[in-house]
Amino acid sequence: MTDDTRLREALAALDIGWAIHEHDAVFTVAESDAVHAAMSGVHTKNLFLKDAGGRFWLVTVPSDARVDLKALPAAIGAKKLSFGKAEAMAALLGVMPGSVTPLAAINDADGAVTVVLDEAVATGRQVNVHPLRNTATIALPGVDLVRALGAWAHPPVVVAVPRLG
Repeated sequence: MTDDTRLREALAALDIGWAIHEHDAVFTVAESDAVHAAMSGVHTKNLFLKDAGGRFWLVTVPSDARVDLKALPAAIGAKKLSFGKAEAMAALLGVMPGSVTPLAAINDADGAVTVVLDEAVATGRQVNVHPLRNTATIALPGVDLVRALGAWAHPPVVVAVPRLG
């Protein structure tokens, strides 16, 4: 697993500016309310998914989005989706549930996981994600998140993720 020191160095090498907010561990979007109050911008949640063909997906959306999992496969070019197992997440992305972040693509040297960013995340002026751990939140521009993922051989699929309601 990669600590966030390597992540910080990788962002600095790409000349990507960011700010970090240290906080108590959070495991759910509901537990993140205090973080949301302390930091402006697009707060995110992540879905680690596996499709019927065995392909893994990491979908990042605004934290208040209710994703339509039945419509999502068609939007991203996947087969029927289900939630991926924590063991696969740890093996492929080097993070555990509660710490999932698109930045974990830095740990996926084999390119096994396709990163999907909702348009609101990819274009957000300030996007808030975990820095490989759930005891901090890092803020960076969405365009820089897209740029970092591309530099790490994970150019994201950017789509309007379908929502319920």
